[in-house]
Amino acid sequence: MASTQSILKKINNFFKWGLICLMMGILIGSATALFLHALDLVTQYRIANDWIIYGLPIVGLFIGWIYYHWGQEVNKGNNLLLESHKNTSILIPFKMAPLVFIGTLLTHLVGGSSGREGTAVQMGGAIAAPFAKWFKLKELEKKSIIVLGISAGFAAVFGTPIAGAIFALEIVSFRKINYANIIPSFLVAWIAHYTCLYWGVQHSIYKVSATASINVQNLLYAVAAGLIFGLVALLFTQCTEFFKKIFSYIRYAPLRPFIGGFILLILFQIIDANKWMGLGIPTIAQSFEVSVSNYDFVMKLLLTSFTLSAGFKGGEVTPLFFIGATLGNILVVILPLPMALLAAMGFVAVFAGATHCVIASIVLGFELFGVPAGLFVSIACIVAYFSSGFDGIYSAQHKTGAKYELYNFVKRISSL
Repeated sequence: MASTQSILKKINNFFKWGLICLMMGILIGSATALFLHALDLVTQYRIANDWIIYGLPIVGLFIGWIYYHWGQEVNKGNNLLLESHKNTSILIPFKMAPLVFIGTLLTHLVGGSSGREGTAVQMGGAIAAPFAKWFKLKELEKKSIIVLGISAGFAAVFGTPIAGAIFALEIVSFRKINYANIIPSFLVAWIAHYTCLYWGVQHSIYKVSATASINVQNLLYAVAAGLIFGLVALLFTQCTEFFKKIFSYIRYAPLRPFIGGFILLILFQIIDANKWMGLGIPTIAQSFEVSVSNYDFVMKLLLTSFTLSAGFKGGEVTPLFFIGATLGNILVVILPLPMALLAAMGFVAVFAGATHCVIASIVLGFELFGVPAGLFVSIACIVAYFSSGFDGIYSAQHKTGAKYELYNFVKRISSL
């Protein structure tokens, strides 16, 4: 009798999580597809109507105002999801989804330099959160819901379901992973991915036209490149913290994006910043094929960290791809590896250093660039991860992870 009840319980649990993954994947995949189509439309409108950037201060004020009055509890963005995973008493309001959806579209409409991953992940988390109530989930199961929301959002927005599933598992602390989340995380990622494709979304494709032979010299070049990518990831993190501190002196929160937007507008009158606005996908694609400007990665780094710190919305990941790919492009001058390979290495390695998600970054590299580039991508990601400092772009991850534990271990040994 007890055995029969146990089997029935497992069957019931299997169908329950299968239904959750199906519903969640379809909802988040559809929402992400809508977001990506809308993002493409506002980007095309901005490119065709460059006068729209004069709305930067007003749009900034509007975004700051709506978050100040209706979204203060969701203003932490991705960090709120991580905090909710650690402490399930911290609720994720559904309004996070429409607020970040609107805020990101408006940011891109007026030329703000930001990404899209943060939006998709936050939408995923907000859409996923009610499932805990609908299915009357227990405490540990509520944590699983957060993982599934992150997985679906990341997978759908980039078209990388394997990396999306691993990113979700890794970002909430890979060392303390709940192994019961592994299969659902992959399942919901694939469902969200194919749902997004069903709605006609076309993801960017980057081709590594040439790789390098595997020998000691080339592997050392990969290590050197990874070190540079890690230091630039650290620079991005530090610049973001610096600008956040500067803007924190402005007491009235809605004024932060207003003043930030005004400063950006003045800057855009001085320099031609079109290729650094928005996602910057065309420049990322170019970095795999032709030489780009030596200062592209610096400008994108500064503009993105400034834009997001001021209070505009979006994400950091696509800008990190931009920074890494354009940096890798110019490293060909000092590192005798193929340009496209260096761009691919930088694409994922700067992401690894800034997010501290090294495993997801390596898998992302394999998904996007194939097996031939895999070893070089892996080396660059690992070195970048260990050379990028202890603090990443997600404050909930600060002073955590393998390198911090390694540091504490070495510190304990040295004190003996």
